[in-house]
Amino acid sequence: MPTRSQLLLAALAFSVSLVPVCGCEVKINSDPAFAKSPGLKIKEVSVEYKEELDLMVFSMNLEGPAGKTVPKAVGGLDGAPVLAYVFPTTLKAADVGMGNAEGIVALAITSHPDFDDTPLWDEDANGKYDDDKVIYHTHWALLAKDERVPGGLAVKEFKKEDKSVVLPPTNCGMPMYLDAAGHSVVERGNTLRAIVPAYYLRNRTKFKFDGVTCYMQVNTSCMAKPMLGVYEVYSVASKDLSLPYQTK
Repeated sequence: MPTRSQLLLAALAFSVSLVPVCGCEVKINSDPAFAKSPGLKIKEVSVEYKEELDLMVFSMNLEGPAGKTVPKAVGGLDGAPVLAYVFPTTLKAADVGMGNAEGIVALAITSHPDFDDTPLWDEDANGKYDDDKVIYHTHWALLAKDERVPGGLAVKEFKKEDKSVVLPPTNCGMPMYLDAAGHSVVERGNTLRAIVPAYYLRNRTKFKFDGVTCYMQVNTSCMAKPMLGVYEVYSVASKDLSLPYQTK
């Protein structure tokens, strides 16, 4: 069985603007400026366990302002753009409440102005729980190799009627291995951080990881394509996505 690193290395590629798949033509709604944005270029990444607080701090240091580059709305869920700062890890699905499913467990910090998929959380603290779309927020996702999209990876899906699927109660309510746990996101200068309680990872404080910035897109019209796939990769911390970094 291939390792997570081998799956990632085999999967990642850069995108094209129009992707025909089994009769479907999917228009990619990314902004060409994303590829040149310093805020999407990774300088270094770290994940540190703060024993005195029992917290895991996921940090990504960038060449430009963190979290200031965001997508533009397209007006609907189908084709909705998603920008993501991603930490692929060697954690197991069970460590984040997703049973024994196979895939790459990743913490993703995302922005998507067309929809709000964190109804339990009010990220902008304005008393409304359904208007935080563009604000960067956290998801745990299970990624799988998928050659139907240029980036070679997609959030793993399942059939709604599959009773064997295990998800945390904070899942996004879609037939995908995607959770919205509401971890805090802190943007300070050129550094983006996500604060994760250690107990959420079943106290797994030792694991390997990498860092990626990428463009993803929602698909609800072409059943030959994944619902949420990776289309463009802007930066990889290790250059080869070998998950070489160890938590501290």
